[in-house]
Amino acid sequence: MTSPSRLSSTHATLSRHIGLSSAVALNMMDMIGVGPFLTLPLVIAAAGSRFAVWAWILGAAIAVCDGLVWAELGAAFPDAGGSYAFLREIYGPDRAGRWISFLYVWQLSFSAPLSIASGCIGLATFLGWLWSPLQAVPFAAIPFIHGTNLVAAGTCLVVTALLYRNLSSITRLAWILFAGVLFTVAGVIASGLVTGNRLTGATGWHLADMVAWPPWGAGGTLLPALASATLIACYDYWGYYNICFLGSEVRKPERTIPRAILISLLVVAAMYVAMNLAVLPALSAGSSLAAKAGAPARLALVAEIAQSAFGRIAGQVLAALILWSAFASVFSLLLGYSRVPYAAARDGNYFRALAAVHPRHGFPHRSLVALGLVATVFCFFSLTQVITLLVVIRIVLQFLLQQVGVIWLRFSQPNLPRPFRMPLFPLPPVAAIAGFLFVLAYRPNPARELGVAAAIAIVGTVIYLIRAHRRREWPFGPI
Repeated sequence: MTSPSRLSSTHATLSRHIGLSSAVALNMMDMIGVGPFLTLPLVIAAAGSRFAVWAWILGAAIAVCDGLVWAELGAAFPDAGGSYAFLREIYGPDRAGRWISFLYVWQLSFSAPLSIASGCIGLATFLGWLWSPLQAVPFAAIPFIHGTNLVAAGTCLVVTALLYRNLSSITRLAWILFAGVLFTVAGVIASGLVTGNRLTGATGWHLADMVAWPPWGAGGTLLPALASATLIACYDYWGYYNICFLGSEVRKPERTIPRAILISLLVVAAMYVAMNLAVLPALSAGSSLAAKAGAPARLALVAEIAQSAFGRIAGQVLAALILWSAFASVFSLLLGYSRVPYAAARDGNYFRALAAVHPRHGFPHRSLVALGLVATVFCFFSLTQVITLLVVIRIVLQFLLQQVGVIWLRFSQPNLPRPFRMPLFPLPPVAAIAGFLFVLAYRPNPARELGVAAAIAIVGTVIYLIRAHRRREWPFGPI
């Protein structure tokens, strides 16, 4: 088993510039992005307004349990690539870990660009709300491409260009972007509270009318609805682990990584629940805004609430802030994920060309550009397709493998140095597994996305076996 100190020193091509505050900012930018602003009405539509809060709370509980898994593994293996390094070391770098880590990077070649594209599509959606001509079809011969698709693709290329520089300048830019994210969340909460107070005074409606207790009191139809809503909420929470992908560039990673994960999770969970409670009154049956929940305009519903509360200019300002937040999310996502193919290629377990480091600025430039270009292609898919496929692939081929793996590692390597040990072990990984299985099993018609995940796993395994046979590696070489 490779020790943490060896992981940190074996590949010294990346410099450690990221401290705790920057790590928290990068995580929170990744987590917030445009997701909650677009999906807030979707969660309410899936679970119903009386149970939407419970989807956010259940999603937060799953995220905290899984975050403890990431915190323990990130402190033990602070290497570039995050999950790639974890899975390689858990299951054996010269044994099955080589196959499982390759499979992870292979699925990431699909899921990471899907995640990046979701932020770009969300940004373009809000820009289309501000300037409606963007929603038109620019090329009559290609009716499924709208102006917003082109804007999303262009955004992806711009972010790739901005990240093509050294990490010190990137962290300075990250703080500027993060400030806009915080203003955006505050604006949404304030708009919802003003609209809710106005509605309460006019109709006698109270928040308690919209939050059912206990959450399981709605009968047999609740579980599928809650699972669908929780799947969306899980997508909105994801990103608390982003700093793990930058493990080789974090100062004092054994302390910084666990703290950054837990701080960002708790702060964002509080923000999401507060934002949901603030917006619920504006989406009640007595509100005119509720009628838009099933229309295409629902994607800009948060901006509509701000417009209702403070006027048209306020709605446009909040939409502009959401654009800022979406841009910051894409920035953080592409920064973190670009280190994963690099780490695998550096170890000889992925395509060798992606191991290149920029000769002047010291960042994995080929991996960055490759993921940016694939994400640009995915910008021409719909947001619903992107989110659902992303979540299912990531749960099956990443999260469950890590949660099982952290339990196995405690028993197989009891003396491994663990700078951070999760409390109440093994309850957090077991609870995270149960939560993710609930999301997969109870959501309506799960077979399609599970079939895609299985196909990716099979194709990736075939590619790995062909490479391993040629290179005389596990299972064809000596163990």
